[in-house]
Amino acid sequence: MTQSDTHEPRFRRVMLKISGEALMGDQGYGLHPPTVERIAQEVKSVHDLGVEICMVIGGGNIFRGLQGSAQGMERTTADYMGMLATVMNALAMQSALERIGVYCRVITAIRMDEVAEPYIRRRAVRHLEKKRVCIFAAGTGNPYFTTDTAATLRANEMACEAIFKGTKVDGVYDKDPVRHADAKRYARVSYDEVLAQHLGVMDASAIALARDNNLPIIVFSLDEPGGFRGVLAGDGTYTTVHG
Repeated sequence: MTQSDTHEPRFRRVMLKISGEALMGDQGYGLHPPTVERIAQEVKSVHDLGVEICMVIGGGNIFRGLQGSAQGMERTTADYMGMLATVMNALAMQSALERIGVYCRVITAIRMDEVAEPYIRRRAVRHLEKKRVCIFAAGTGNPYFTTDTAATLRANEMACEAIFKGTKVDGVYDKDPVRHADAKRYARVSYDEVLAQHLGVMDASAIALARDNNLPIIVFSLDEPGGFRGVLAGDGTYTTVHG
């Protein structure tokens, strides 16, 4: 029995935010099915504890609106294309989760009824109460807002107790730990420090929305096997962004 198995999970309902790039594996583009399946197993391990799980997945492995805009595409159009990319990722994750026995719903901010449910808050809450994983796709449905902001918005609407931000590093550092061997990891850091020092946890509007609603953000490594479950129990290495 691992240490994390001896603890009750600290939260009853959580938001897991991951980037689209997390689904690429070692590829430079698109979806890597074994990586999607591995992340699905991580989600299942937490779901099996009785925790209610919301998810938001970015679209940067397929299309990123800001990059399209930088290459001369009209920004609104580019952002809508990015939103559609998040729907593709959400469907891939839904498929992987349901293959291992986890019921889930893809819920989109842009109506596409043949593919997924439209976002209706009370219906989404009911899915969570029935222990279904809710994957929120298409961002907020509006251009100029990132999936970080969408995750924070939905986490507040769903009354999640924390946002778990799965990344490639095991927390928040004062500088890039890949490039700087002397980078210092924070165990805890305030919302205001993240904003003032441009620590890059999430974009500024997402951090401000979390701060205004006192919603903690827990940054951990998604590459660590069992990391999501361990961090949920208070084990492992992570950073808590708090008030």
